[in-house]
Amino acid sequence: MAWMPRVFIPLVIFGALAVPAGATVKLVALPDRGKTVVRLDRPGPALIETERDLALQKGQNEVVFSWKGMRIEPDSIFLRLCRNTVNAVLTGAGSREGEAALTWRIYSKKAGFVTARITYLLRGIDRRVSYRAVIRKGEGRADLEGYVVVRNFSGRDMENATLALGEGRTFRQGIRHGETLRLLFLERKGIPVEKRWVFDAGIRPWVVKDPGTGKGIPFGYRFRNTAASGLGAFVLPPGKVRVFQEDGHGGTVFAGEDRVEKVPVGEPFDISIGNSRDVVVTQRKMRDKRINVRRNRKNRIVLYDTDEVITAAVRNFRDRPARLTMIEHIPGQWDMAECSMTYRRTDAHTLEFEIELPAKGVRKLRLHYHRRNVR
Repeated sequence: MAWMPRVFIPLVIFGALAVPAGATVKLVALPDRGKTVVRLDRPGPALIETERDLALQKGQNEVVFSWKGMRIEPDSIFLRLCRNTVNAVLTGAGSREGEAALTWRIYSKKAGFVTARITYLLRGIDRRVSYRAVIRKGEGRADLEGYVVVRNFSGRDMENATLALGEGRTFRQGIRHGETLRLLFLERKGIPVEKRWVFDAGIRPWVVKDPGTGKGIPFGYRFRNTAASGLGAFVLPPGKVRVFQEDGHGGTVFAGEDRVEKVPVGEPFDISIGNSRDVVVTQRKMRDKRINVRRNRKNRIVLYDTDEVITAAVRNFRDRPARLTMIEHIPGQWDMAECSMTYRRTDAHTLEFEIELPAKGVRKLRLHYHRRNVR
């Protein structure tokens, strides 16, 4: 989401403004309607940008902006003159204490029209993003929909407004005070997905005696925000994802829900929906031996290395292939002596294996490593 700086307009006492001798001040009515953009691409209050065409007289003009009943942050109000063909300049602004109104003074060299762009932060209007994913039979394809719910409790009706969600996604949709809108911003059919299991040795039990009991291994689906997957047109905003599965009879059943954070273009995102016993991991430590022991003068052990071996058997009970992400942790300083599978180091102490499992098949992993300078 784009970061927007907060802008302030100075409050000036009208008596201190320089007004030419004998000049009169004209009150200019601020039109109620104008082009309005509601920017919802940032956390916190919505940024409102509205344009009004002002009919200025020659000389000093006063423009009053009132927000009674609206949840505007007064210090955020800012006015800029654009499409200015009459050489008008903003000469000052001021407000009376306790009033929800701000008055601008504008000096114009001649009578005519000028467009004023007013921006401010408005509380009470927000958005919520949600997704609905339907996993098709076979679990290799899915239908994905994205919705944004906009709620307006700001005290202001915004007719003929443009709702800007960021990343170029806009809706020409007005919204009244007290109204809630649900808008579809994403709809893709048959995009590829991949079912995945994740076993983290630092969290899950190493040995499952009975595959029919226990909590199982977390699983979910991996999507990719890429053009090849039918997505990739824009950054996906964070939101809750509800996952359904086809039931084989023309309907769907609810499978679970998760939350995804912002997904950049080109990146994958995972949706975890529960635990499964279709894949089982049995892991054991086969060796944990101290070597290179160092002692102090009192013959107490102060440092030593270790020689450790871990084995794991990964079983797939499904009648179709599966993919398991296995995460192993080795604390401290270490070096690998032998490993039966390729791994990726995600940090200094974490190894990640991507294990392809055949239907009804078993894969075995053996880790042989040394930990150094253990106290």
